[in-house]
Amino acid sequence: MPIMILPPELSMNRMGCMKSKELGLGGKLSRTPSLASIQGHYVKDPTLVKGGKPSVHVKSQDDGPDEFIVLALYDYEAIHKEDLSFQKGERLKVLEDSGEWWRAQALSNGKEGYIPSNYVARDNSLETEEWFFKGVSRKDAERQLLAPGNTIGCFMIRDSETTKGSYSLSLRDFDSRNKVDRVKHYKIQTLEDGSFYISPRNTFNTLQELVAHYKCQSDGLCQALTYPCVAPKPEKPWEKDAWEIPRDSLKLEVVLGAGQFGEVWMATYNKHTKVAVKTMKPGSMSVEAFLEEANIMKTLQHDKLVKLNAVVTKEEPIYIITEYMEKGSLLSF
Repeated sequence: MPIMILPPELSMNRMGCMKSKELGLGGKLSRTPSLASIQGHYVKDPTLVKGGKPSVHVKSQDDGPDEFIVLALYDYEAIHKEDLSFQKGERLKVLEDSGEWWRAQALSNGKEGYIPSNYVARDNSLETEEWFFKGVSRKDAERQLLAPGNTIGCFMIRDSETTKGSYSLSLRDFDSRNKVDRVKHYKIQTLEDGSFYISPRNTFNTLQELVAHYKCQSDGLCQALTYPCVAPKPEKPWEKDAWEIPRDSLKLEVVLGAGQFGEVWMATYNKHTKVAVKTMKPGSMSVEAFLEEANIMKTLQHDKLVKLNAVVTKEEPIYIITEYMEKGSLLSF
């Protein structure tokens, strides 16, 4: 679980812990953004390199003959004029592939723009299969398969946690003794020639062939495979260049905690992205001191750190906008 390193003035310990999703969205105090303010000017990220452009790898002829083609896993509707809309199943050519937003060209009409990188996968890769869940743990596979929307026979193939380069099949089943649904796991073995098997009497050249076989018959599994596990649509990455954002682009929904320097809220940004907002009490620190610390924190980008996304500093109270952690503080996890 990501953690965040903050100076004392911005510490979550002093401002209150962020609680779980289970608090719900029914907070009475809210601030509804106006459409005009949502379209307001964004101050660019101070961590961009000189010249205002991010450091990216631009594809060129020197990169070789292979083009970086991706397949859209979800629909995406452009929010800003420089974005590129696309539909699930559409193929795009990636022109720049640095950061969370990539510049791409739609092969269908030649239009170019920025796309969220977590909405696409390299064409003809396992990630384009609806049943492949990259990086999902055994425990999380059980949670997802037992969630509403899935039934007996729903399944996923995921990376093995114990053997690098291998895979596991997780399959929803029914425990007739205890009268409850459960998830069974099967290790997919890999042979030296690259073929796969669950039982050595049946080997397959590809995982796609393995899935097709066990869809037709259980053949030793607890159930025949039916449908891929329902996967929630991922949140879009934080918007490009959105550093100093309009206050009205945030809707504060639920108070998660409070402390010496202010409150912590669960909020929605631009009506589509769930975030945590830390409000600073007026006079608790100067804007200059805060921005100096925030600019340093913005450069700390790591999967295990809570991401600082943006700030609101034009007037008090100052807002600090961070990634929202569903499970809350490590102290109460």
